[in-house]
Amino acid sequence: MKNKKTAVGSVKKKCFIETFFQTHDLVTAKQMLSSIMQYAVNGKDWLKKDSSVILQFHESLNLFIREGYMISKKANKWQVNAAPYISSPMMKGYMSDKEYENPTLVFKRAFKEYSIQEYDYFISGIVYFSQQMYRNGPESNLVRPYIHLLKMLDAAYLMLEGGVQKK
Repeated sequence: MKNKKTAVGSVKKKCFIETFFQTHDLVTAKQMLSSIMQYAVNGKDWLKKDSSVILQFHESLNLFIREGYMISKKANKWQVNAAPYISSPMMKGYMSDKEYENPTLVFKRAFKEYSIQEYDYFISGIVYFSQQMYRNGPESNLVRPYIHLLKMLDAAYLMLEGGVQKK
């Protein structure tokens, strides 16, 4: 019995970000988020994808945000390996040069401006409004949290590809 407990206890816990990108590659995740956002602000049409796919993506983003929050709180304890040189600015996504060199800055800045609850509200709102036609749409500013979320996806992917070490 002790061997089973030891074997289970020694199994490494997977980072959710790694699991997120195994389920949704970076391009697909950004396209899905952009589609949901587009339909949410449009109001004249609704996203005609299977609602279970959208809800599963919604849940994945919620967990991604929580993991991002933990990264922002522990950013000083981790060092991201040097990012490869990128010749095209398009490859950086929305990240600045400084953020590209240290992707944890993206998470720190994102959670300095908005709380987890505000990101939850944003994601729930755009999913809700993308699933129906409406006359009066979302009342809050959707652009800033959307850009932060795109940057977090880019930064998390960069961290996953480059590797992270404890300082």
